[in-house]
Amino acid sequence: MMKTEMERNTIESASAMDAADVLAGFRDEFYFPVINGRPVLYFCGNSLGLQPRNARKYVEKELDDWAKWGVEGHFNAATPWFSYHEFLREPMAKIAGAHPDEVVVMNSLTTNLHLMMISFYRPDKKRYRIICEGGAFPSDQYALASQVKLHGLDPKDAIIELFPEQGKTYIETTQVTDAIHKHRDELALVMIGGVNYYSGQLFDMKTITAATHEAGAMAGFDLAHAAGNVSLELHDWNVDFAVWCSYKYLNAGPGGVAAAFVHRRHTGNPELVRLAGWWGNDPEKRFSMPKEFVPANSADAWQLSNAPVLPMAVLRASLDLFSKAGMERLTNKSRTLTAYMESVILSAIRRNNCSGEVRIITPADEKQRGCQLSVQFNRHGKEVYDFLTESNVFGDWRSPDVIRFAPVPLYNSYTDVYRCGELLNEALAVFKKD
Repeated sequence: MMKTEMERNTIESASAMDAADVLAGFRDEFYFPVINGRPVLYFCGNSLGLQPRNARKYVEKELDDWAKWGVEGHFNAATPWFSYHEFLREPMAKIAGAHPDEVVVMNSLTTNLHLMMISFYRPDKKRYRIICEGGAFPSDQYALASQVKLHGLDPKDAIIELFPEQGKTYIETTQVTDAIHKHRDELALVMIGGVNYYSGQLFDMKTITAATHEAGAMAGFDLAHAAGNVSLELHDWNVDFAVWCSYKYLNAGPGGVAAAFVHRRHTGNPELVRLAGWWGNDPEKRFSMPKEFVPANSADAWQLSNAPVLPMAVLRASLDLFSKAGMERLTNKSRTLTAYMESVILSAIRRNNCSGEVRIITPADEKQRGCQLSVQFNRHGKEVYDFLTESNVFGDWRSPDVIRFAPVPLYNSYTDVYRCGELLNEALAVFKKD
């Protein structure tokens, strides 16, 4: 029998859901910040994930091997540094829905985006335009504009931004496919954030990729807010390339090493234009120091330098937890946990008669979102955010008017969500009086 909102939004109901949660134990694998003697309610994993408790052990192991072996640690360390990125390949490929040879962990996200665009944005006089979502993360906007300028083109002409239609809070898939069809003869690339950082919308990457290829263009995605958050099938969707960071849902720490995906149909093409570096060379030839670059027959060909082992050690610690939890179980919990947070937020809005001033702009359809919910305020949004922060609730403020909450299934609980809802109710009660 379906529970009413009042029955669901109680501490007893939240505690019962936590007791039935098969992933509840993973919460103990992370450190929660403690402010003024109290652990915070942490809903900011879409900005920076929590520290895995095992991260220190993984890093200290590499420090110990460095002390013990010096340069010989490249081959004699317990996890040899020469091939350290290979230890991350399979677990990262599972998160991306890719074959292991299609994934490489390297660099930072925007660096990887530039490397991918050198290869996959090859404009000519006819095909030169890029479709992206309006209001993409600024770093993506800068990268796209600078790549366009690199080819002597004008971003105002070459870049087509899509915005939600009047009265909508997110971009419909048909808007994207219609734009692809409209510009099919001049389109070179579609490059979209898989999950929009502001609204939390999950784009239909499979449909968008198919439409892009039918138009004769390349399809790429920035998965900064998607990797480790939503189910991905990059290989089966036929995506050309994708890039993502690891410090958000993948918990690899501030500035953690990023990753890239290149579909198999491209990795075996030695004629594909790319920026070359030593570590992208055929590993069988690497130490013979050949003058000619012979790309590795995998996504490794886009590597420029050897592995940054210490940051990778933190990522490896987190990926081990993902492997134990499994993306299927995580996404299943994400759906129910996010739906519960949606319920408590809407309840707080209704209890305070704020529906005309406060709304959730993330799609209500679970197929069009991950675990982030973006709450938009007509007024007092920053004051509500400050009230919550002072109450030890860590969400994320995005100017001009949105608080983002991300109930991460790997470490957040239903009780966390319930308590956040009660504090949001208190905040709305304070500021609705003004």
